[in-house]
Amino acid sequence: MTNSLSSPDETADARDNARRPRKPRLLMIVENLAVPFDRRVWSEATALARNGYEVSVICPKGKNATASYEVIDGIHIFRHWMPLEASGMKGYLVEYVAALVFEFALSLKVLFTRGFDVIQACNPPDTLFLIGAFYKYLFGKKFVFDHHDISPELFEAKFGRRGIMWKMLCLLERLTFKVADYSIATNESYRGIAIERDGMRPDRVFVVRTGPNLKRVRILPPDNKWKKGRRFLVAYVGVIAKQEGLDLLLESVKYLRDERKRNDIQFVIVGGGPDQEEVVKLSHRAGLDDAVTFTGRVDDHTLFTILSTANVCVNPDRPNAMNDKSTMIKIMEYMALGKPIVQFDMTEGRNSAQEAALYALKNDTADFADRICELLDDPAKAERMGAFGRERVLNVLAWEHEEKKLLAFYEKVFQGVLPSR
Repeated sequence: MTNSLSSPDETADARDNARRPRKPRLLMIVENLAVPFDRRVWSEATALARNGYEVSVICPKGKNATASYEVIDGIHIFRHWMPLEASGMKGYLVEYVAALVFEFALSLKVLFTRGFDVIQACNPPDTLFLIGAFYKYLFGKKFVFDHHDISPELFEAKFGRRGIMWKMLCLLERLTFKVADYSIATNESYRGIAIERDGMRPDRVFVVRTGPNLKRVRILPPDNKWKKGRRFLVAYVGVIAKQEGLDLLLESVKYLRDERKRNDIQFVIVGGGPDQEEVVKLSHRAGLDDAVTFTGRVDDHTLFTILSTANVCVNPDRPNAMNDKSTMIKIMEYMALGKPIVQFDMTEGRNSAQEAALYALKNDTADFADRICELLDDPAKAERMGAFGRERVLNVLAWEHEEKKLLAFYEKVFQGVLPSR
């Protein structure tokens, strides 16, 4: 006679659990923005969670994201404190070193509480390969690099020079791709950098664009209060930082007022960032307080109300190597809302918008202003361009199309990772 502490039903349940395939487990690390407010990371995480993956995310704390740990939509989020939001070079060094220490400590916590099979690191900064290397070479975990920004070009755009730090960033980028088993590129330009500059095998680099999520981006009834009694509204949404070209936009606004005598246009700048205070002061010194409204960061309802009210949306990103090769989510959100766009002529901006935008000469703020007037004064043309952009998003660029690529990518990554039963 056999003695057992388990009932027959419990033994059967244990056998069923042993036979049941374990869910694939993924740890995502992002330093640039708190989750769920990093739109790309959150779209990726929720898509994977809905399709049977166990997803954990490590990120910094931020406004309206102050909990050290919480679960949202089945995703386990572990947040760490940050000493500052950096702007200068020394500040970035402090921020990135602190983040690396906190993120490594939290990765150990995730390892021993939830576990993971694959790490996805989202830059900037390009230091997260150190955590990836630790788990890859000591524990056999797969390391995926989700390439959000080209850091050497970003440094040059922020500080206007190269030098030793630029060379160091090039080295960190190469080391990241050397450690990575696979890389996700946000566009073909980034894929080319991974392959041509950093030696990644072409069959290891996959493009998953940051398409707008149409469950979030929605057309709302316009609210003419944002026009402040003027006939037209021109809107910008995005980060307020040096490389975003808000100073160029303000020069265009001043040209419209002083040279074109256009007092019928109200501008709204939506967003925040490290240079927000400086840009507001610049607007004040130019005497544009009445023509330009700064909202700071706003909730989605306010954001999409403003964009739905706008006659034209603008992308004044400063022409440089960083912006030329980067895909801007604001462009596709404008398109999703059916808005015609004015931007400077750059490679990925044109690849995204195509006929939904007019393209001003690089750094020519008068030409930028003239293109705005061209759209405001030809509403039929503006409507055609807006319709083209919305159709392009619905049929090609929306996140629902990119989500399929992400899921196919991770199916490939996890081949051979999970234990067989």
